Amino acid sequence: MTDRYEGQRRALIGVMQQRGIRDLNVLRAFDTIHRHEFIPESMRHQAYQDAPVPIGFQQTASQPSLQGLYMQVLDLKPTHKVLEVGTGCGFQTAVLAQLVDRVYSVERIRELAVRARERLDELRISNVAILVGDGTIGWSRYAPYDAILVAAGGPEVPRPLMEQLAEGGRMLIPVGSRTMQRLMLVERKGDAFEQREVTECTFVPLLGRFGWSGEGS
Repeated sequence: MTDRYEGQRRALIGVMQQRGIRDLNVLRAFDTIHRHEFIPESMRHQAYQDAPVPIGFQQTASQPSLQGLYMQVLDLKPTHKVLEVGTGCGFQTAVLAQLVDRVYSVERIRELAVRARERLDELRISNVAILVGDGTIGWSRYAPYDAILVAAGGPEVPRPLMEQLAEGGRMLIPVGSRTMQRLMLVERKGDAFEQREVTECTFVPLLGRFGWSGEGS
């Protein structure tokens, strides 16, 4: 079957490399999973731009090079168990599933969670579990996690997410205002949590008990 997006996908991977993504496993995963299959049909012409794409419900599919940066910085391994906060369209979820043993993903918008689950099932991706709920409280049932990826920006790092990190586990989370954040790497060392800034970024607000309220700021 002809892959009409192959050239665009390879061009995107080239852009990701130019922007510092060097992990070959990450790049291969982005080549294996086709982003346009997760994007609403009306927006598929933007699927392979290195930019966020609206997916409905005031949410976006994140910029691919930034998603790649997440995965590269977290140094994901095939044995890892990962928590993803913000399933969205499911593209990042599917990419993660190529890199690690298990992915547990939490999405607060039921319609997005259902769409993502359906698409993952169509692709026969079976190492992903999705929960509809408040991502700021994590998914304690399957903790601890080797890595946690938060795809929305909060005012601070939610304590429950820190507590669900395994020893030596790492979390990436945007922290700041509703409109501008710093991507923070949090690493657990015993009962202590080291934090450092990776880059500036802009994500949709992280809503929930340990994030922003649904109204105002």
